[in-house]
Amino acid sequence: MSEVKVGKITHYFGHINVAAVQITEGELRVGDTIHIVGHTSNFTQPVESMQIEHQSVQGAAKGQTIGLRVAQHARDNDEVFKVLPEQGAVPSGFTAEDAE
Repeated sequence: MSEVKVGKITHYFGHINVAAVQITEGELRVGDTIHIVGHTSNFTQPVESMQIEHQSVQGAAKGQTIGLRVAQHARDNDEVFKVLPEQGAVPSGFTAEDAE
């Protein structure tokens, strides 16, 4: 699978498992899969929800900072990558017959 960098962790709130993510490239949307990589971090998870200034949003673009619940401990300056779907992959919820 290929990935594209979309941002970095600017702060981790351990008591609520939320990371502040500054979007530095492109955009990120609810439903995307992300890969967080750092000195001791390395995990992949779906984006189930995100917030800007305590308001739920469906997406964020370059220059915005979002709050994102994370599955594991993240650290300041960890990099955030969006996992791109493979070419020819069938979206989840569909079968190969649906694609015909």
